[in-house]
Parts: sequence; C-alpha cells; structure tokens
Amino acid sequence: MKIAILGYGVVGSGAYEVLTKYGYDVKWVLDIRSHPELGNVLTANYDDILNDKEVGVVAEAIGGLEPAHTFVVKALKAGKHVVSSNKHLICTYYEELHTLALENNVTIRFTSSVGGGIPWLYNLKRSIRCDEVTKIMGIMNGTTNFILDAMITDSRDFDDVLKEAQALGYAEANPSADIDGLDTARKTAISSSIAFNTIIKEENVSVFPMRTVQKCDIEYIVGRLGKTIRYLGFGVKNENSVSAFVEPAILSYKSPESNVVKNFNMITLFGQSVGRLSFFGQGAGKYPTGNALAQDIIDIVNGDTALCFTPHPTPVDNDALKRSYYIRTTASVDGELIENKETINGNNHIITKPISVNSIHKLAKIILESDSGSFFAGFEE
Repeated sequence: MKIAILGYGVVGSGAYEVLTKYGYDVKWVLDIRSHPELGNVLTANYDDILNDKEVGVVAEAIGGLEPAHTFVVKALKAGKHVVSSNKHLICTYYEELHTLALENNVTIRFTSSVGGGIPWLYNLKRSIRCDEVTKIMGIMNGTTNFILDAMITDSRDFDDVLKEAQALGYAEANPSADIDGLDTARKTAISSSIAFNTIIKEENVSVFPMRTVQKCDIEYIVGRLGKTIRYLGFGVKNENSVSAFVEPAILSYKSPESNVVKNFNMITLFGQSVGRLSFFGQGAGKYPTGNALAQDIIDIVNGDTALCFTPHPTPVDNDALKRSYYIRTTASVDGELIENKETINGNNHIITKPISVNSIHKLAKIILESDSGSFFAGFEE
C-alpha cells in the first residue's frame, strides 16, 4: 500500500521524513509550493493522487477547513483510508467523515490531532474497549501552559510572556486560538466524543478564555490560596449527559498537572477499572506531530483498518456539574453566590459557592460587560 501526503508544511514534512527514513513508500506529496528535493514525488494536482490505485492511504496535513475537507471527502469516496492531524477539520466534520468511512469500507485516523506526539487518542480508544471512562481532562495546549508556567515561576506579566511565546514560535502572531481556548475546545470535543462514544460539537463546549489573567491573580492563587493554575479542557460523564468545558483551573501542588512545565502537555483519562491514566509529552512540533501522523499511517499499512464508530447520542449538559470558582473583578457579584471575598487594590477576589458550569459561564458574560478585564478560574479538587 502506497502513501500520499497532502501538505508539506511543518507536520507533513515531519511525517514524510519519518516514513521515508523507515522505508515506507510515499508515492506523492501534494503542495503548491516548490520543493526540488522531492523530485517526481511532488505534485500540485490532487487528481494524480485520487486516480492512483496504488495509493491506499492519504495523509492530510494541510490544516484549516478548505481545501482539506474537500480533499478528504474525495479520498474517502474513492475508497482510500485517511489520516489527519487537523483538529479543526475532525472536530467540525466528525460525524460526516466517520459515516463516509463506514460507507466506503475504509478508516479515518486522527491520533495526531490531539496531543501532537502523545499517543493520547490511540490509548483512549483502546481504553473504552473494556472500561468505562468517566472523565477526561488535560493540558492540551502548549502555548497556554508556557504562559502560565512563566507567570508563576518568574513572576512575569501576561503580555510579556505572550510576546516571548510568539518569538519562540509557540504562539501565532494572532494568538486567539490558544489564549481564547478555541484550540483546547476542539481537542476537548474530539476527546470527549471518543471517551463517551458520542458526538460533541465545538459549539457545545463552554469556554473561559485566559487572556485576562494578571499577575495579581497568580499572586492571589499562589500566595493566598497556596495553589497553582493551569489551563485545562474537561469532559465529564454525568448520569444521562456529558459536561464539556475549557477553563483556567486552580490545582493543588500535589496534582500531576501542576508540575507540567513550559510548553508540555498532559492529558488524563479516568476509567472505572483502570483508574487514572495520564499521558505526558510534546503536544506539537514537526517531529512529535509528524511521528504521530506516521504512526496512524503505519497501522493502516500493516492492516489495522478497523473503524470504531457506533456513537450513542448523549446531550451536553453543563448544568449537571457544579464547581466552586475564583473570580477577580471590579464588577458587583450577587452576594448569594459568594463564599469568600477580599478587596485588594480595587479588585474583588471572590471565591464562589458551588455553581454549575453553565451558570458561571452565563454569569461571566454579564460580569465582563461591566469589567472586560475580569478573570475566572474553576477549582479542580
């Protein structure tokens, strides 16, 4: 079975190098840019790949929704297996792509779309075969972890650390996908869909951004509360529903997540039989993600083409889960919600009574209208 790779950017080139190094036959690389080193392997015409009967697996590493979606759909309809590192694509078209794969007797794999080089989704899929996963959570974005770790360790301001993250290539010139939680929300949706055998859409994941975190929040959480903070995605199985959300999370220093430094990731599942399983490593990058993409390809080439997709529709209900929250704001907050309050330099530092995830996210929208710099974080016990 021969291989085609769509896109020769960071991830595509990493996968190509890994595959060719270990003797796998990459027949085509699709890219509109010139890459003389690829010779006759390079094409700018997708039909070369689509009409080649020797190509059995197509690896999508273009990113974004189009033309990636069109190319992947055509490959599946042509009876070719597909692997992808594209979390935006997989999150948006999760059900459609799996349905097409079933209809055409092929598989779609996307291990590298969450966690980069960490074999998270691979092991999550294995776990649900003979165990019930009750919760997934994790640091799924290296940029946000780099920022919070530096703010805590070096007592630096958010804007200062963000500029360093951009200079190092961890954050884009427009960092919104990272610091506003879009990246983590997509990864949370994909992970929760697998963990709970359902379909979670990105728009159903409640998200607190972390762009408003300030040095005074870090000082209060670390100095006054004796805890630390990380940016986490959560999927939690309730009795008849699933809760899915992304938030800055306040953690005990005993928590494994509190020791994840720089741009590393850690993603965890909780199984009824196996207990806690955590997966740690590089969540992005040319070789970590390229290697994970290559692993999916190699599985298919070696005959592992099973497609596990029998979802049971489960509603997302963020009212079903209650947590206590930290709020820093100059706006007024209903006293009925307040467990503790301190005013320092004009800022109200509030600890709430337990409140549902949905209710606090609704409240946040109201508070942010009065004080756009307000910050929120949930307590993860």
